[in-house]
Formats: sequence, C-alpha cells, structure tokens
Amino acid sequence: MPRPARLLPLVVAVVAAISVLTAACGGDESSQSDNTTSATTNPAFSEPADPFYLPPDPLPEGRAGDVVRSEALPGAPAGSQAWRILYLSEGLTGERIAVSGMVVAPTAGAGTATTAPTANRPVLSWAHPTTGVVDACAPSTMTTVFDLIPGLDAFLDAGYVVAATDYEGLGTPGVHPYLVGESEGRGVLDAARAARNLPGAMAGEQLLLWGHSQGGQGSLFAAQLAPSYAPELDLVATAAAAPAGELAKLLNLDADTAEGIVLGAYAVNSYAEVYADTTPPPMEDQVITATGLPAIAPLVELCNLTQSDQMAPIAVPLTGNFFVGDPGSVEPWATLLSINSAGGQRIESPVLVTQGDADTIVDPPTTTELVAAYCAKGTAITERTYPGVTHDEIGYSSAADVAEWFASALDGRTPTSGCN
Repeated sequence: MPRPARLLPLVVAVVAAISVLTAACGGDESSQSDNTTSATTNPAFSEPADPFYLPPDPLPEGRAGDVVRSEALPGAPAGSQAWRILYLSEGLTGERIAVSGMVVAPTAGAGTATTAPTANRPVLSWAHPTTGVVDACAPSTMTTVFDLIPGLDAFLDAGYVVAATDYEGLGTPGVHPYLVGESEGRGVLDAARAARNLPGAMAGEQLLLWGHSQGGQGSLFAAQLAPSYAPELDLVATAAAAPAGELAKLLNLDADTAEGIVLGAYAVNSYAEVYADTTPPPMEDQVITATGLPAIAPLVELCNLTQSDQMAPIAVPLTGNFFVGDPGSVEPWATLLSINSAGGQRIESPVLVTQGDADTIVDPPTTTELVAAYCAKGTAITERTYPGVTHDEIGYSSAADVAEWFASALDGRTPTSGCN
C-alpha cells in the first residue's frame, strides 16, 4: 500500500526541507452550545463543516459503541467496503459523547487467508498517529485515509474488520484531548464496538489493537482499559509502533526542536482545556515562555499532514525559546504527564512494541523504559527494533511483522515475551 510522502505522527515536521503533503482535509465550523466558551476563546475547538460530524442534540439513547449514523465511504481497497461512522462513547467525566471514525471490512468471500470468515470476523482497532487537533485534521475526512493505516491490505486479506477512530473531539465538536490516554483508549475500544454494531461488517468479539505514536499510546491505554471498560470484547493482542509512552521525557527531549514546539503547542493547549476544571489556570504560563505563548493559537489551527510549510515560519524562530524549562518538573504538569503515560497498569494479553533506532521523535531508550515498566507489572511484552528506521516509517516498516504476530496470536500460538 502506498503511504504519504512524509508523516511525522507524534509531532509535526516543521523544518524547511520537508515537502508539503497532498492529503486533503475538510473545514472547521462554529461552536455548539455546550462548548461555547472553548470555541469562543479557542477557535481550534470548533464544530466540523460537514453535517455528518455534527451529533444530534440531544444524543440518542444507547450504550457506548452504538452507531449514531453511518454512510458509505468511497475508495476502499479492492475486495472491501468502507463506512464513515458516528458512534457513542464516554467522555473523561463520564458524559455521553459522539466520536467519528470509519470501518473497513472485506466483502463477502474476499480475502485469501484460508480462515477468512464471513461472520464473527476479528476486529482490528487502529489508533492513528498525530494528524493535528482541529476538526479538519480528522483522518476520516481525508481523501488519503486508507493509505494512513499501515498494513490495511494485509489485515483485510486476513479477514479482519478494521475500525479506525478519529478520537474524541477530532472531527466532532469539542476539545480533542490530545495525548490524554484514557480518552484515546475509550475511543479505540468504542470504535471496535461500533464495528460490531454495524450491519454488513460481520464483526465478532475477538479484538486486536494496533497504533502508532500518539496511537501507540492510545492502543496501549485501550489494552489497559479493556477488561474493565469493554469486558465483552476478547482482547487477543496489542501492537504499538513507537508509542508516545514516557510523555515528560519525550517533551523534554524534544523541547529545543521545531518538532517539539509543535508537539508542545498541541499538548499544552489540550491539557489546559481538558483539565481546566481541576487545575487552577493559567497552566500555559507555567511551562511556555512569554515569547512562545502567542505561537500556540496559530500552530494548533494547522494539520501536520497538509500544512507543515505554514508551521515552519512560526516554530523555527522559537527553537530553544518555547518551553520555560522541563514540563515534567513543574506541577500540575508532572502529575498530568505521568497519569497519561502508558505502562502504569498490567495488560493481560500479549503486547508487541516496534521501534526504529533512527527515530528522533520518540527516543528509542524511552520505548525500552516503557517496555521494562510493563515487564515489571507482569505484561507479556516484547520489543522489536528496526535498524535505520525513522519515526514516520516505523508503522509501515513493521506492519508485516505485526500482521504475522496477530495471526499467531489468533491461532493460539502465544507470542514469546521479551521480559526476563
């Protein structure tokens, strides 16, 4: 499957040498009544232009994972069909919300795998890397959406139904809780539930989780949450490529780079909104310089898949002068980054982590530390390192190995743990 010419999933490529990508996004919109304050003060959190993404008010009765609406999505890979979906989920404070995404499933009888089923198909729930934080950056709005899922052809060929969440507030009204693990995890699990509730997908209860970068964090949190949040799903295995794991360390390591400035703008903006009710403002002033603060608003308006050229003039001049210091050393940031770092809870099923050793965005030692944290909690986890592979390449470079690893897990051949 072809992939985008350039994709830096955790942070945005903002150096001048990076070419502009050609993925097409949809537009923004004005605020819904229950988000008036955020949308008025922060235009990054506004409603999408496409009415498909505007949930009914009030939301219909139902449970997390129920499909609010769906429509055929053109351009699916040969032998498959796709839908854009709006489904019910649960917000961080327990409120009922709607989340968007898509589902791709083999057409009846498609797939070359000998066990490719026409009913009760395994569900693979994909957690995407960073695309931005405004509604226009939601993957399901992009013309290249199918190219953005590493291994999609192989998964469809194996007979899996692939669910792909946009995440809370990305596409739909409200804040996108960027790098907030529990929000991402719920969105990933409820997308799998939605696939099971979608007529024509023929999805069963077996679940596979696969994510990259921000989505690596999302898939790991989904795996941690699954037994309590979605006990009806049979989580077979989880894979994460270059997961955003040790958040405080990653922010500090990237702090003096243009990429780190964009990541910081996304994260600081999101956390300041998400935790506004529990943390005294102004949170931004604690970690961002007076020079850097005015750059947050224009940066969060841009999608890293299409607008990296517009980010460079903003971010590059701030290199070395954006963060006040190490965000992980200042409260409440230290606590917030800690609770949103994966590895704090045992995952009951096998986990595979893939990491490129040429990654300059997610520092390889932080991934090794994350794996060690899971080992210490009894998770059967293993890490595979890919020589010469960068951050934006690792999802695609490791997808074939992930597909083989998932097949082994589904066949009952328990993958070997890398823990001593």
